[in-house]
Amino acid sequence: MARIKVVVADDHAIVREGVRMILAREQDIEVVGEAGDGQQALDLVASLRPQVVIMDISMPGMGGIEATQRVKTKHPEVQVLALTMHEDETYVFQLLRAGAAGYVLKRAAAQDLVQAVRAAAKGEAFLYPSIARKVVEDYLRRVETGEERERYDGLTTREKEILTLIAQGLSNQQIAEKLYISIKTVQTHRAHILEKLGLHDRTELVRYAIRKGLIQA
Repeated sequence: MARIKVVVADDHAIVREGVRMILAREQDIEVVGEAGDGQQALDLVASLRPQVVIMDISMPGMGGIEATQRVKTKHPEVQVLALTMHEDETYVFQLLRAGAAGYVLKRAAAQDLVQAVRAAAKGEAFLYPSIARKVVEDYLRRVETGEERERYDGLTTREKEILTLIAQGLSNQQIAEKLYISIKTVQTHRAHILEKLGLHDRTELVRYAIRKGLIQA
């Protein structure tokens, strides 16, 4: 089985070591390089060709946002996963605009990081629940002000309800329990929501929001 090659970019050695230790437990993931700033990350991407770069935002010299933009410009096949302490919307949307495939907070559980790496390697989006909530809330706010009203109006009452719960950061399991329906029913509603909004998955939801200006830095 081919292993997912990862480069870790963070200016704190203790953070890099912690990430390496977490990922070393997984048989399908391998940390192939570490960088202390954005420029080093770019150099390692060029020489090692990893599938995923775990990128901090605040680093000396070239920061994570600029480094992400450059990685995606020069190596669009490489997925960038932000790992940061910043939960502010400005950072979130700037990273997404720069091309990041995911956003994980440093206070997240180790398994969240592992799942994020695997999702990014498959080209999927991974947004920490509180971050996903910010993205969806911003979308809903713009719907309320008249933007994207037509597509949103095409959703049923139940679909709008589920979309709101997603915005609150609830998982499929939590939504199912709250609405007294099965997880499969929740998944079906989510699929219908994406279809009616002209999307296919959460990755496209983020890209769509950015493309339409639904998310602003």
